[in-house]
Amino acid sequence: MRGTSLPRRSLPGVAGAALLVASGAIHLDLYLTGYRTIPTIGPMFLFQLIAAFVLAIAIVVTGSWLAAGAGALFAIATLGGYLLSLWVGLFGFTEVRTTAGIVAGILDVAAFAALTLAAAPAAGLMIGAASVVALALLAAAVVTPKTQPAAAGPDVLKARDVGGVTLLTNAKGLTLYWFAPDTSTKSACYGSCAAYWPPVTGTPSAGPGVTGQLGTIARTGGTIQATYDGHPLYTYIGDSGPGQASGNNLNLNGGLWHDVPVAG
Repeated sequence: MRGTSLPRRSLPGVAGAALLVASGAIHLDLYLTGYRTIPTIGPMFLFQLIAAFVLAIAIVVTGSWLAAGAGALFAIATLGGYLLSLWVGLFGFTEVRTTAGIVAGILDVAAFAALTLAAAPAAGLMIGAASVVALALLAAAVVTPKTQPAAAGPDVLKARDVGGVTLLTNAKGLTLYWFAPDTSTKSACYGSCAAYWPPVTGTPSAGPGVTGQLGTIARTGGTIQATYDGHPLYTYIGDSGPGQASGNNLNLNGGLWHDVPVAG
């Protein structure tokens, strides 16, 4: 007897629950490996992974169409948050294309399709169409993410007041950062890391208030990266303009990031 509930072992419901768990597991890994240090985004990741597991359990245990529907809405909302973070940024954080993010997005679409089918079996064609649209939006976001200001060189480095602290910035006023795993002769930030933290390239020169020692290193591939007091320099994709230092003390992409105070 169905009543208002689905059979507890409904294949779409169980599959959708498993997909929610898989998406939640990816968010758990990202949370533990650095996203927990990002303001607002960190707590949202924690909520996402907890909610994913709770909904998955509720779907399997109760077989309720309401639980399945809630899981479907949650999955598509999670995808929407990811798309927003790629296109325009979310709470001051802009995402870049990563394998983990793309896989999580695909899992969210699949979970939406399975759980919507579990909640409303008669709406198969509409579910298929909605899933195709969601995949198309994901593909478009992955292909054309938001373009962020990148560090370019040669550059004039400046001292600028940011939140009451004098920090090193590039000529555009973007706060510069150093990466704890780096050495004075080698950068440890490549691939997706360099997408989040664009290296300051070229040979820098000192502007007013810049008293530290400027230099350069050669990155893999031959690109010249600017250094300050032995630290290779980067900007942060989450800083959309001057006066921001949202990358300071983040534990992201394999290590801690710090802004660069400039002594007066």
